[in-house]
Amino acid sequence: MTPPRKRPPLTADERTQLLGWLDMQRSIVRWKCEGVSDDDAHRPVLPASPNMTMAGVVSHLRWVENLWFEVILLDAPADGPQFDEEVEDADMKVDGVPLGQLLSDYEEQWRLSNEIVARHSLDDVGKNTRFPVGKASLRWIVLHMIEETARHAGHLDAIRELLDGGKGYY
Repeated sequence: MTPPRKRPPLTADERTQLLGWLDMQRSIVRWKCEGVSDDDAHRPVLPASPNMTMAGVVSHLRWVENLWFEVILLDAPADGPQFDEEVEDADMKVDGVPLGQLLSDYEEQWRLSNEIVARHSLDDVGKNTRFPVGKASLRWIVLHMIEETARHAGHLDAIRELLDGGKGYY
């Protein structure tokens, strides 16, 4: 279920505010994809960034949450496409994968990510020793995911406008 596109309460506790902002950005991503055909979702509109498609961005966001919440924080195996050192932007190469499937996978990932956040203190640090950022606190990770998701929601806003003229903030 997609969270509503609304800001968290002005006086909520830190965890509620952090997840509220992250969920709002995730919902904006979902909203930007509404009504986009699979053909358009896979159509590049930025000449210098052929993998920066609606579908590619959604896939990237799914895998970046996997990286930060599962691999960095929990030290789960690093086995997603983002770890393919042979293929640049491998997590964005999703030709033939329907946008609906990518959105479903992303929503499942954010549900799992929110469950991970709920089980840990914001002061907990990552267990991963493979990456230099492996000792980031959960607070830092959530803040980074807000930044990452908001930045890509902006990309989706521009891509959507170039595809069909659709625009709007939230």
